Amino acid sequence: MSDPSTAPPSPSPEHKALLEAMQSLLAPLGRLAVAQGLHFDSLEALLKLAMVQAAREAALKAKPEALPHRLVSRIATATGINRREVTRLVGESLEAPRPRPSMALRLFFRWSTDPALPQDEAGLPRQGQAPSFDALAALVTRDVHPRSLLDDMLRLKLVNWQQDSDRVSLNRAALVPDRDQARLLGLLGGNVGDHLAAAVDNVAGEQPRHFEQAIWANGLSLDSAQGVRGLVESHWQQLTQQLVPELQRRIDHDEADGAPTDAVVRVGMFMYSQRRPAPTAEPARDEEDLPDGAND
Repeated sequence: MSDPSTAPPSPSPEHKALLEAMQSLLAPLGRLAVAQGLHFDSLEALLKLAMVQAAREAALKAKPEALPHRLVSRIATATGINRREVTRLVGESLEAPRPRPSMALRLFFRWSTDPALPQDEAGLPRQGQAPSFDALAALVTRDVHPRSLLDDMLRLKLVNWQQDSDRVSLNRAALVPDRDQARLLGLLGGNVGDHLAAAVDNVAGEQPRHFEQAIWANGLSLDSAQGVRGLVESHWQQLTQQLVPELQRRIDHDEADGAPTDAVVRVGMFMYSQRRPAPTAEPARDEEDLPDGAND
């Protein structure tokens, strides 16, 4: 029997709620990263940087005169990141690291920039000696099987695979930057980022509190849930017609008054509808006990 005195304390209801909230926030980010070919190490570096930045701001707010070595200690204590790594990040002026492309993107860039490799629809044979897709994949990595790499490139629409001839070719459309995609990603970062910042400020008790409200309902069919969209869009149009002129009036007033114009405002409205996930036979946490490869 284990000694109850040495058992870790049970997490508080607040801690459980925090972990559940973090899981809800990270799940769609995980979907976005996988859909865009962004690997975990890039997200890990960004999360580490964000935590160091937040801890640094909190430490300086509490004690602006803190000495550099004391600041590093406070950041390491608040984040759980070791002092050496904190010192490195602070010394690099907390600049966002350049994301490392995934294996699929590395292979795509290598192929598309090598004039010795075919760039047309004929492409490369999938298997065999160089030049072939498998041989090219082996030059990029030996940690991932060429077929798995091909499947990931097909998922990301980077290549085409003619199964009858077993040849792989570059997807020419992937060579053209998608400005609409970049714009949508920019809107996602701005809209969701500001919404999340407002919600976090409210939870942290920052004043004045941001306006943040939502209406949630269940017991609907999917058709009924989606049928509300027309009403939501109508109210958004009404809000836009009233809000845009008011914002412009205030911009003109502040400019004429010579007031500092260093503030921004973002107002948004969203609607999300989906079918509720089917209940599982066992709690989701039991899936963690599955052996490696059991869910392949």
